[in-house]
Amino acid sequence: MKKCIITGFPGFIAREMVKEAVIQNLFDFYYVLVLPEWRKQAEKEILYLTGGKAKAVTGDITLKGLGISKALQSEISNEVTHVFHLAAIYDLAVEPESAKKVNVTGTENVVEWACGMKLDCFTYFSTAYVSGKREGLILEKDYFRQYGFKNHYESTKFTAEEKVRERMNELPAVIIRPGIVTGHSLTGVTSKFDGPYYMLNMFSKLKFLPCMPRLGNGMVPFNTVPVDFLVKTVLYLSHKKNAAGHVFHVTDPDPGTIGELYEQFLKELLSISPAGSLPLRVAKMGLSKRVCSWLNTKREALDYFQYHVRYDCTNLLAHLEGSGLTCPNIREYAPALVHYYKNKQSAEEEKNYA
Repeated sequence: MKKCIITGFPGFIAREMVKEAVIQNLFDFYYVLVLPEWRKQAEKEILYLTGGKAKAVTGDITLKGLGISKALQSEISNEVTHVFHLAAIYDLAVEPESAKKVNVTGTENVVEWACGMKLDCFTYFSTAYVSGKREGLILEKDYFRQYGFKNHYESTKFTAEEKVRERMNELPAVIIRPGIVTGHSLTGVTSKFDGPYYMLNMFSKLKFLPCMPRLGNGMVPFNTVPVDFLVKTVLYLSHKKNAAGHVFHVTDPDPGTIGELYEQFLKELLSISPAGSLPLRVAKMGLSKRVCSWLNTKREALDYFQYHVRYDCTNLLAHLEGSGLTCPNIREYAPALVHYYKNKQSAEEEKNYA
């Protein structure tokens, strides 16, 4: 029997991964590790998604042994074949102490715990942006500390990835470096409007303006991956024996530029084209905390308009050969993302006026 445990549930990616795993009938049972305050919600969701073949386990990755009760420790340790570690603070503006506690110490604890188990695969969700401030073509085998990082999210995810690498001789580990995760490529469905959605949030708030300028020169690649391709790829690699010990850039090997996406989003949402250009340094000066809160965006997101980086996917493509899995291009599915965003926005407006 194959059983898995997933951290980071009921987060968006974890939820979508469970959905896809159930569709493919990959596991006989699912454990999800959740904080006490998420227990009731997670229990309802995981039981619904799996048809009852699941258990929500109360715990905390920042604690030794993950805070799992002794009664469940042996059960899980003896039965689980796959560990998927997704839990992290995904916030570009996160404070260093919080990021280190969850992203680094938390990962260290999960790895230590998993090393005492006989696993088929340990899958760690890193990020392509452990490359930090490095520019140019990034290979899946590359290391980056000497280039520095744009924020504490990147630096702590880099350190956490190092913690996994250090124990790869003890774990059948697969390291996943996703690009910027978007909603589903066909339906546009997402549960969070961050990343590229910060542009849509801004456009929605500023639609009263006579024109919308470009931000910067718009020529840097925008490295995205839709959640459906990401979870299918992760599940495929986690069941592929020769994937252990490898790092994979799970992102579009042919990304568009952020200027292209900015223009496409603006056209799809407001039926207008950008006019003029606003230097990034000027845009940053205008983004105070109050303004960012009103726009529902992050000042730190503008850094991703600046660094010209592209992620090589040679290793990923080699391992996916024959699987039928190919990454959709955001130029093609951007309309689905905007359509879903508009529908959610309309629903919120109706609720507020009711």
